[in-house]
Amino acid sequence: MQLVSLEVDSQLFRLLQNAARANNLSIEEECLRRLEGGERRSRYLQALVAELRADEEQRRESSQMM
Repeated sequence: MQLVSLEVDSQLFRLLQNAARANNLSIEEECLRRLEGGERRSRYLQALVAELRADEEQRRESSQMM
């Protein structure tokens, strides 16, 4: 598994922190729960994952051309 570092604004971080506490999860587990289609989907996280996937695809394409 690769390590991914994300920059999130303080308001989003607090919301994730509160949701994680309410669900007895870590922040990482809360993010994963939302990405896997938990009861409340985060459009921000879904867009972020789509962007990360696109970046990874571009990186792979450019490394294949070398």
